[in-house]
Amino acid sequence: MGVRGQRPSVTIGRAAIIVALAAFSALTLIPLVWLVAASFKSPADLFHYTFFSPKPSIQNFTDLATLVPEFGRYAVNSLFISSTIVVVQLFFSSLAGFALAKYDFRGKSLVMVIMLATMMIPGQVTMAPLYELLCRLRLVDTYLGLIVPGAVSVFGIFLFRQSMLQLPNDLLDAARIDGCSEFRTYLSIVMPVSKPMIGAFCLISFMGSWNNFLWPQIILHNANRFTLPIGLNQMVGMYQQSYGMLMAGTLLSILPVIVLFLLLQKEFVAGLTTGAVKG
Repeated sequence: MGVRGQRPSVTIGRAAIIVALAAFSALTLIPLVWLVAASFKSPADLFHYTFFSPKPSIQNFTDLATLVPEFGRYAVNSLFISSTIVVVQLFFSSLAGFALAKYDFRGKSLVMVIMLATMMIPGQVTMAPLYELLCRLRLVDTYLGLIVPGAVSVFGIFLFRQSMLQLPNDLLDAARIDGCSEFRTYLSIVMPVSKPMIGAFCLISFMGSWNNFLWPQIILHNANRFTLPIGLNQMVGMYQQSYGMLMAGTLLSILPVIVLFLLLQKEFVAGLTTGAVKG
């Protein structure tokens, strides 16, 4: 009877939490809804309706394709650079995380301290010396100038280390007994087991690279190599501005991130919660 008597209160409390979370989610989605609504408004209706216009229009998208034909090129550049950075970061971060999690060597603790200390240094502080280094290497205004500095992610190394600490050493020893080399053990045993963390890291890395504006703005000079954030910034006029076209371009620029999140949302949640609870 006591347990049955507690069910209504538990149900009411759970319903209250769901309602509160739904309200908060709706509140956070307002900017996105406004962006979608503004993208499908005609220039005449843009400032006359708060959200959706009674007469939806695709004029902003047609103007974008007509007046900014380079937009597709910007999207391809962003996709290429972001995808390459994700693959490179995934390889080096997972490999380093595996070494720090499953190998004992002299100076391991010192390496971890130095790595974590570098995460506290703002990226803007290192831009000047990094730019000078890339100038000497003749990598300014090249794709490599964007990819090489972002080849290693300390945050990614830390994430993979925390995830791989939970791997049983007996599993790795069994692979070695079967004749697997250390790299084969990493590739065939460790990486498949770390799938949730891989999904979470790929999403975080892709979002960071896709939305990066300041460093590409500094490095890239040739308009044919511009990324989407720079291309959208070029659409901001000095004396006049087509806000509808800018909203349409912004909507198209966030679609790949939304699609990627929908594909990796389970791995994203599972990867971020890895290591949160110890058995």
